[in-house]
Amino acid sequence: MPGAEIRAGRGPVGWSLGLLGATVSAGWLAVAAWAQEPAPPTPTGTPKRSYAIQRAGGAIAVDGSLDEAAWRTALVVSAAFETYPGNNLPARVATDCLLAYDDDNLYVAFRARDGEPAKVRAHLTDRDAAYDDDFVGVVLDTFNDERRGYEFFVNPRGVQMDLVQDDVNKNEDPAWDAIWASAGRIDAEGYTVEMAIPFAQLRFARVDGPQSWGIDVIRVYPRDQRFIFRAQPQDRDQSCYLCQVSKLTGLEGIRRGKNLELDPTLTGVRSEEREDFPHGPWKTVDSKADPGISGRWGFTPNLTALAAINPDFSQVEADVAQLDVNTDFALFYPEKRPFFLEGADFFETPGSAIYTRTVADPAWGAKVSGKEGRTAIGAYVARDEVTNILLPGKESSDLTTLGESSLAGVVRVRQDVGTSSTLGALVTARQGDGYSNRVVGLDGLLRLAKADSLTFQVLRSATEYPDEIRAEFGQPEGTLDGTGAVLRYEHQSRNWWWKGEAKSVAREFRADSGFVPQVDIRQETVGLQRTWWGEKDAWRSRTQWGGDWDYSTDQDGELIENEVESWANFNGPMQSYVEIDVGWRERVYEGKRFDMAFQHFWGEFRPSGALWLGLGASFGDQLDFANARNGRRIRIAPELTWRAGTHLRVGLTYLHESLDVDGGRLFTADLPQLRLVYQFNVRTFVRLISQYTDVERDPALYADEVDARSRDLFNQLLFSYKINPQTVFFLGYSDTFEGFENEEQRVDLTRAGRTVFVKLGYAWLL
Repeated sequence: MPGAEIRAGRGPVGWSLGLLGATVSAGWLAVAAWAQEPAPPTPTGTPKRSYAIQRAGGAIAVDGSLDEAAWRTALVVSAAFETYPGNNLPARVATDCLLAYDDDNLYVAFRARDGEPAKVRAHLTDRDAAYDDDFVGVVLDTFNDERRGYEFFVNPRGVQMDLVQDDVNKNEDPAWDAIWASAGRIDAEGYTVEMAIPFAQLRFARVDGPQSWGIDVIRVYPRDQRFIFRAQPQDRDQSCYLCQVSKLTGLEGIRRGKNLELDPTLTGVRSEEREDFPHGPWKTVDSKADPGISGRWGFTPNLTALAAINPDFSQVEADVAQLDVNTDFALFYPEKRPFFLEGADFFETPGSAIYTRTVADPAWGAKVSGKEGRTAIGAYVARDEVTNILLPGKESSDLTTLGESSLAGVVRVRQDVGTSSTLGALVTARQGDGYSNRVVGLDGLLRLAKADSLTFQVLRSATEYPDEIRAEFGQPEGTLDGTGAVLRYEHQSRNWWWKGEAKSVAREFRADSGFVPQVDIRQETVGLQRTWWGEKDAWRSRTQWGGDWDYSTDQDGELIENEVESWANFNGPMQSYVEIDVGWRERVYEGKRFDMAFQHFWGEFRPSGALWLGLGASFGDQLDFANARNGRRIRIAPELTWRAGTHLRVGLTYLHESLDVDGGRLFTADLPQLRLVYQFNVRTFVRLISQYTDVERDPALYADEVDARSRDLFNQLLFSYKINPQTVFFLGYSDTFEGFENEEQRVDLTRAGRTVFVKLGYAWLL
């Protein structure tokens, strides 16, 4: 999390007060505003619509056919407004959403009409992977607090997509998975979709009498533009989303049952690697069959406990390839493990104070998350058998591993304030042999007006490292105490966006349960952007121009970076998007000052529903971090996705980067990746991933010894069968190849490791 001891100094906005004092003052302002904060205006100044739902008048089979008698008496809500790219225009096609319920399920159906049904985009994909298609769905604010919602979407083939909408931190989390039923059918009038969403998969408030939820009905209609239709208009001058949705009333007598889920797993793996690379015999390094079990219990309608013993935390999905050449700070990888994804939005903070991938290999874990009244709670504890540690610095970061177990714990509490503001508190801790890290903090979001918000966070850490880490990485002796803070003012309206931000990280601040690779920094930023909206059916639907200025120093006031940046972008035909970014920075690295100019480009378009093309490029000055000098970089990254019919998806990316310095070409790096997926049906697919890295260097241009060439190849073949997110069967094979060349030896690309794995998982719902 960014933040810490800031002193008055020069900068683009001339901050003249200590940041810690400002954030504390902001907290008191938030407290003072509790009783006075006005309710945000509703779109177009009209009251929010309210819809009364009725119980289903009979049984409903989720098969995509709306022929049951229960649908004839269901509540009908129309997605009648085009909210993008048009500004609350009449929807171009008719979309009716039908809603009913019984004790155990919310039933949702859609009749999505289309005058040209042949143009409906619908492919078979894995769950959460059909966002390029036509799709429909609902957003449910089950606590009716206008801060958090569940999203359920389905494409015309019945592919499920579910997310959590966090309106406080402006995040949509696609990693959340629920167990629910869906089906879809394409017909001569468009398509139909049915859903059954168990109340046992949701959290909602305990109230006497009928429930009242926020609800939005959405249809995404991708043609030349990507149109979005909703049940109510949206005010683009209002920065919150859930505060604008309609209300669903009349849910009475609904139940979550026992809401107990047991997920036993059995994972088998056999891994081999060459004992003496490249010509040595194969040696088994891992061969085991691990049983495990996870349990999920909704002990109240709005609080859920999760526990796991010997859990399967293996990642079936390979990390997206990133080029780790000429980098100064650690790379960030997203979380994909189910245990940590459960209730992940309850752990969000304004900064990166919680990063669950720091828990690398848990032997067990326990977790509680949910909301009681106006208080949201998230807490977990886990025993980590590895204990990876990120060691941050001013100019670079290091990674190390203790090689022994530790205990990691997090407690996060967030309190609703007024109609749309929040205050929060955070405690994190990691404890091992001779090692400890503890962080405590306060944060808040204060909505000052419908388009203006103030965000702050203050953290304090205490850290002790083992002697071997202090010696190897030059860490100070004794306890490291540091403070972190951030203060941000942001305005976001239909035509204008601007922000002012101050943040700082003390030299000895550590957030080992988070992702904070840089410390000993103070940074001040101002930014401004103007948006122009096109008229209906214009070739240009939206154009933006903006810029920002950030100024960074260390805690002693010595310059780190002074950067000015400007960008322009537009959305056009064939779902095209083009952005050009130019800038200049003054950078100090290892005591040397560098003047640098840079240019970035990104463009993408979809010439048909089956083909998507993208191209990224960067040119200009770039530091050679290994040798502390300036260079000239070229980075080109084309991408392609091709839907070859209903079942096959081909993805190809290519990253090329080179850096020239005085004396010649320092390095050239190429990273192509191929992804082939054949989806047999909504439950079954076969996937091949192949990613190759080839880096050539000129050793004469490096101060330290490097290989003239290094190559790596990773392949993974996976068969997947999913009845639901937890009832699964995976069978896979992966291998790695390595090759290198230096003055002493040349090794061609040779297989260095191979793994066969299988996983069985079952969701037992009680």
